[in-house]
Amino acid sequence: MRIFTHRTLLQYATKHRDAAEPLEFWYRITKRATWDHLPAVRGVFPHADAAGKYTVFNIKGNKYRLITEINFAKGFVFVRAFLTHAEYDREDWQE
Repeated sequence: MRIFTHRTLLQYATKHRDAAEPLEFWYRITKRATWDHLPAVRGVFPHADAAGKYTVFNIKGNKYRLITEINFAKGFVFVRAFLTHAEYDREDWQE
């Protein structure tokens, strides 16, 4: 998968240092993946969830949420947001 953008993930990791290693792990795995549908994503990340047009990944257990938009046909993953669990629960990120 092609990830847009790694730089954004690095910015999140700088702000949330405890998430740096889990984000890098997610990046390395996702970069090598060839997913064609959500069940394939869940084969690698069992707790990935669909939320409308987004795919949401749990990062660092359940402390953070990585919000992505995946274009399976083109093999693109767009990083949309990185939120704490509390920020995610407010649900205003979907607007």
